[in-house]
Amino acid sequence: MAIAPALLKQLEEKRQTAYAAGGLDKLAERKKKGIMSARERLAALFQPGTFMEFGLHAQHDAHHFNMADKTMPGDGVITGVGYVDGRPIAAYSQDFTVGGGAVGRIHAKKICDLMEYAQHAGIPIVGINDSGGARIQEGDVALSGYGQVFFRNVLLSGVVPQISVIAGPCAGGAAYSPALTDFIIMTKKNAQMFICGPDVIKAATGATVTMDEIGSATAHATVSGNIHFVADDEAGALDIVKKLHSFLPSNNVMDPPHRPAPALTLESDPGMNDLIPDDFKAPMDVHKVIGRLVDHADFLEVQRDFAKNLVVGFARIHGLVVGIVANQPMVKAGTLDIDSSDKGARFIRFCNVFNLPIVTLVDIPGFMPGLAQERGGIIRHGAKMLFAYASATVPKITIIMRKSYGGAYLAMCSMDMGADLVYAWPCAEIAVMGAEGAVRILYKREIAAAADPAAKAAELAAEYREKFASPYEAASKGVITDVIEPAQTRGIVGMALRNTLSKRETRPPKKHGNIPL
Repeated sequence: MAIAPALLKQLEEKRQTAYAAGGLDKLAERKKKGIMSARERLAALFQPGTFMEFGLHAQHDAHHFNMADKTMPGDGVITGVGYVDGRPIAAYSQDFTVGGGAVGRIHAKKICDLMEYAQHAGIPIVGINDSGGARIQEGDVALSGYGQVFFRNVLLSGVVPQISVIAGPCAGGAAYSPALTDFIIMTKKNAQMFICGPDVIKAATGATVTMDEIGSATAHATVSGNIHFVADDEAGALDIVKKLHSFLPSNNVMDPPHRPAPALTLESDPGMNDLIPDDFKAPMDVHKVIGRLVDHADFLEVQRDFAKNLVVGFARIHGLVVGIVANQPMVKAGTLDIDSSDKGARFIRFCNVFNLPIVTLVDIPGFMPGLAQERGGIIRHGAKMLFAYASATVPKITIIMRKSYGGAYLAMCSMDMGADLVYAWPCAEIAVMGAEGAVRILYKREIAAAADPAAKAAELAAEYREKFASPYEAASKGVITDVIEPAQTRGIVGMALRNTLSKRETRPPKKHGNIPL
């Protein structure tokens, strides 16, 4: 006995109503503006034919104020699971054509149900945000919905990767859900993220600001540091999601998607030697070092435009996924300041919870000096780097390229802070401070009494560098593992990573450490 044709017709009609979202005219209007629909965004993310939708027929609570005669397909959000590169991902996409994508009880419930599914299934979750905010008609129920989403963001933190895409408005309390996730990707066009808009700021403070100044992708990528990637459009944002996903495990008990090279050798790369400037004080572009270190120069940089004095991102070395943390001497001489310390610590902690080995490239003269830094809390912020590295139990390989002075030497993952292996190039200096500064303090009288003080200072600095700051001195005391030629770096790091993948480390039982936030 076959199913009744009338029932099949009814099913198809209801599906088409849901697919029409807020109306074919609204979808057509957005298409003219070059804006993807909520469904098109999910289609661009997932492999064709793999999306399994949850809650297609969900509807809003009609008894709320002024909503009895409204139809809201899916209650303004599409949720479900699909495949990206052969691996499952849970995703939701807010639909601005349905009530402005505003969040109500059922809308929030669909997202929460999906998050719980992702937690139990152990798969990443991607949220595509495009919403006018809380649904005013539902009042405190809408706020409760946000709270339930936030709670689950925290519950899933460190369990499965959480990625947010800002493809439209994301205002007020709505911005806190993306802020609680691991990575935020924002489009240059049509996207805004802010707590208080220009009108509210004007009314509250009298200041006149523009939306670009407070809520644009550029503002968040360069000034506030709230987002991690900027995309030209939605398609570009979803491509970044896929690229990011290619480096990440599905959950915290799985290994990253390593693709180990079948044969591993300590091959030499003479081109690495050529990157080092003749003048020790001249800046060296660490991007060029990373390009030669990682496979095919394929490096996904995170927060590229924020705190540029520290470079962080994902790559593979001999097929093994790694997180890279590197000083950038081309910006602020590679010093650590408030913003770069926050950036680095957050990235290190992400790598640790998702089992990603960390490779640290060091060329640092110290922490950034200055009144603004001291009064802004550089002690507290810099301590985040120390805390993050010391608490990380994943494999940690450190390369000291050139300068490594003072407390910043420790903050960039020295052996004392838990590095498994530490290598230094022959041109490296490891000391409390630079040789020139040290001799002017230690030999102040001798320099002043010399016939040629400048020449005497230079002579003493060379002697100090040889006796107290050379990598061989550090190696003789067991402070570093070995001194290596720069050309050997890729081969040795690859071998070191392969040899530490089986690392197991336990810590004293506790709920969690208390990082200096």
